[in-house]
Amino acid sequence: IIDAIEAFVTGGLQSHDVDRVLATVMFTDVVGSTEQITALGDRRWKQLLASHDTLIRGELARYRGRAVKTTGDGFLATFDGPGRAVRCACAIRDQLRRLGIQIRIGLHTGEVERRGEDIIGIAVNIAQRIQSVARPGDVLASSTVRDLTAGSGIRFDDRGEHHLKGMTGTSLLFAVQPQ
Repeated sequence: IIDAIEAFVTGGLQSHDVDRVLATVMFTDVVGSTEQITALGDRRWKQLLASHDTLIRGELARYRGRAVKTTGDGFLATFDGPGRAVRCACAIRDQLRRLGIQIRIGLHTGEVERRGEDIIGIAVNIAQRIQSVARPGDVLASSTVRDLTAGSGIRFDDRGEHHLKGMTGTSLLFAVQPQ
């Protein structure tokens, strides 16, 4: 009845943000992938990338993350808890390092909007921008992730303020210390 009244009074139903959820967003990217393709050749690169994808999907399952999509040589994934996201990112980094693959990972927690199987929103853009300024081998997180994991035993190194492309102001970023 309330929906009918709202539709009559306003001329339509208003969105109640049912597709917006709080999530920790993770972006991964292989460092120097073009150089690796050149050095390894297409066939060997394809095999290495298949190992990369299998390993990441396994760690996502282990830490209850959800692969949203692949980005060629990286992943966009979400988690319902920042602690699991940080631990998953560190496990991915460490496992891939053993395969000779160096990556950089960006993490941010914020609201995202679901569009089918995809996600959109400023939190997605922030996580991607954080990943883009991460050093090779870094798991780099926003201050939001750091604050939400306080007391979890996860340790961070302050990496200072950064201007993230397309964002106003600066963002304080933190590198996750190895466990």
